Amino acid sequence: MSLIHPSAIVEDGADVHPTAQIGPFCIIESGAVIGADCVIESNVRVYAQTRMGRNNHICHGATVGSAPQDLGYTPDQAKPLVIGNDNHFKECVNISHGVKEHHGTVVGNGNYLMAFSHVGHDCVVGDHNILATAAMLGGHVQLGSRTFLSGNVAIHQFCRVGDYAMIGGVSGVRQDVPPYAMANGQYARFIGINLVGLRRAGFGQAQRSAIKRTYKVLLQSGLKLPDALASIKADADSDEVRNIVAFVEESQRGVVSAE
Repeated sequence: MSLIHPSAIVEDGADVHPTAQIGPFCIIESGAVIGADCVIESNVRVYAQTRMGRNNHICHGATVGSAPQDLGYTPDQAKPLVIGNDNHFKECVNISHGVKEHHGTVVGNGNYLMAFSHVGHDCVVGDHNILATAAMLGGHVQLGSRTFLSGNVAIHQFCRVGDYAMIGGVSGVRQDVPPYAMANGQYARFIGINLVGLRRAGFGQAQRSAIKRTYKVLLQSGLKLPDALASIKADADSDEVRNIVAFVEESQRGVVSAE
């Protein structure tokens, strides 16, 4: 029995694995690749630039690999959307394909995107992230792994969000949010470390204390950034601390402040 509903349109040139399910009124464009055991529910459009791994679940009304929301875009600039495995995209999620970066838009493994969330062109999204309802990533955003973006969070283009970070609802983020941090507000500011997320991930007391001390020096000591980083480096004794330092040193937009 075919796993493709009779009302679905699968264009010639689309590569759909025999175990993938394509539901009613879906459109799978020529050039799209859909891996094993994927479930494409109904009224979903998968655009030509999409390369999708296995066991992804795409819910009703999602648009995957659509043209970027960029006024300067022309079709000859199109770059791929590469999606890993085990992702779950809820109703009306929208993900744009790439346009300016060679790698295009990249979504890793095990991500959960709630209804109406958006991933812009040329974003790089890691693994096991949760985007709550209507969370939005502007173009070129780099989202680490195991982050939590609450409802209606908006991340400005080119910003970075580090691993295990959490951002509170209705926050506008215009600077980088470093790893393990929790940010909230319009615009987002540093309000502490993501203790709940770190505990759930198995970070011990010593690790959490080292992260907390690092941010106290970095953001609450009154030291200028170079002096704060030098002080932290002199006493860096864990991978987490070194990760924070590397993230801050690589920032192009600046890091959220505590004020």
